[in-house]
Amino acid sequence: MPKFAIDLKSGSIKNENPIIIGIDLGTTHSLVAIMENGKAQVVKDEFGENALLASLLHLSEDNVFSVGEKARVHIEEDPQNTIYSVKRLMGKSYDDLLAYKDFYGYELLDTGPENLVKIKLRDKSFTPIELSAEILKSLKFRVEKLLDNIVSKAVITVPAYFNDAQRQATRDAGKLAGLEVLRIINEPTAASLAYGIGLDKSVVQTVAVYDLGGGTFDISVLQIQDGVFEVLSTHGDTFLGGDDMDKLIARHWCDQKGFPPTFIPSLRKLAEKAKKHLSDHDLFQETDTRFGELSLTRSRFESLIKPLIDRTLLACKKVLSDANLDINSIDQVIMVGGSTRVPLVKKEVSAFFQKSVFDQLNPDEVVALGAAIQADILAGNQEDLLLLDITPLSLGIETVGGLMDTIIPRNSKVPTKVGRNYTTSVDGQTKLMVSVFQGERDLVAYNRKLGEFVLSGIPPMPAGIPKIEIQFLLDADGILKVKASELRSGVETSVIIQAQYGISEEEMALLLIDSIKNASSDLAARALQESKNEAANVLHHLDKFILQNAGLFDINEVNKMKDLGELLRSTTKGDDKSAIDQAMHELNSFTRPLAEVALDHAVASALVGNKPI
Repeated sequence: MPKFAIDLKSGSIKNENPIIIGIDLGTTHSLVAIMENGKAQVVKDEFGENALLASLLHLSEDNVFSVGEKARVHIEEDPQNTIYSVKRLMGKSYDDLLAYKDFYGYELLDTGPENLVKIKLRDKSFTPIELSAEILKSLKFRVEKLLDNIVSKAVITVPAYFNDAQRQATRDAGKLAGLEVLRIINEPTAASLAYGIGLDKSVVQTVAVYDLGGGTFDISVLQIQDGVFEVLSTHGDTFLGGDDMDKLIARHWCDQKGFPPTFIPSLRKLAEKAKKHLSDHDLFQETDTRFGELSLTRSRFESLIKPLIDRTLLACKKVLSDANLDINSIDQVIMVGGSTRVPLVKKEVSAFFQKSVFDQLNPDEVVALGAAIQADILAGNQEDLLLLDITPLSLGIETVGGLMDTIIPRNSKVPTKVGRNYTTSVDGQTKLMVSVFQGERDLVAYNRKLGEFVLSGIPPMPAGIPKIEIQFLLDADGILKVKASELRSGVETSVIIQAQYGISEEEMALLLIDSIKNASSDLAARALQESKNEAANVLHHLDKFILQNAGLFDINEVNKMKDLGELLRSTTKGDDKSAIDQAMHELNSFTRPLAEVALDHAVASALVGNKPI
């Protein structure tokens, strides 16, 4: 059935064009962009002055939200009902945010370790998804007012290192705002589009996109050739950005003045002002009625933030290693995000890559412009361009013994579809629990659980007979759908993994480093568990073999099999892999000729018609 939009003022029917907008939902500021006359343009506010919408919200006493600059005035007078940096809360649990509690002037509610954190405003509670939707509604309304037309479709950008839960949360926020989110696109990819890199198909380029925003950091390496944008590798930290610089300044002033840490949220606005001032000056100095005289030199500011910048450079080193490239392979370094305006950031990044950085476009606007270009691609207006993104973390399932069996490795191209076959470990098993994990360690105990579901209705069969296929489908937004089916019976089930919260900042930032540091111990743990699994399988078949064939052998042979089986069973209770392997070897060596005797007997019986094979 066709849908019509009605102008409530005139009562006339308006034509609803298929307008697709591009949105950069940012930590500090958010923007919306559209295509006009073949060129991406950011949409400014109702006064035609500012394209940036402050990512701030305030809830009034009569439960009405104000967004943007209208909310800024309430940060100091009503901090407990004024929300900032909500992007940092997306897909997070309360436990994920414990180390950062003193940064927020509003109250975070502990809803349990497996639930999304909530924020208390007045006598109500809200999820980060609901609050982000209010920001998206304001951007949507801004475009509708400009175009005098309804907008219902959007492309929204996210940090490349956002995990499954955070991407889901962003998509859900779009739905709440009345938008059909056609694509979740990684911010570094959007930035490359905005710079127009790749439009000249005769030029092949390898580009590094350094994206340091208010709350998140990404570094991605892309190869661009013949209009194809291929992400080779990505790294980052979902809890690193300009907000952390502000926090360091505020903490420095607290230490200097003897203020308690509870003053940090109140000092945040002045800290941000100092940071911006020191981009062009050597000294910030201001007298505040509450805090007295506050000052900061550029050199002291740079010494405070140097460890943050060093963390980003470690990620740059890692992303080159993952892409199997060296610094000389990078043709351009694109700077994205408002925090790249800090002179020390540009200086250190330029020194690391040994070349001048590429920063001709407004770093605040470049991601939104790229989102609009991606929207134009989806609308079918730029068929010559193709984006090939990747998934930043490995995805897999738990197998026997708590092992992580990776199905989609990190840095795999998306969208992608991968299937793998498994079987049961117990006779007559009719259900199979499929637990899905994200991470790089060999044991699931060290990775993050995304969700689980049950494949039921499996016909009862001996262990090892059912043929179960687990299929992972990772879509272009990086959102995972898992399907399980028993191929012999046709029983199947599928689920879109809806993780309730995301990987904590510590896990996200250190996950790959941990996997490298613990590679040898993880390998040993996996090898031990695999030996235990193999031993359990051998013992299972030994018990069945003795039960079915005991009459073929003398009592000494039967007792010897049982003794060797008990020896193997006892070794599996310890952690000595060589002892397990040796016990299996002794058992296999003794039973091999006995198995041949049993096989000969079965063949002879079949030949005289006693028993079919």
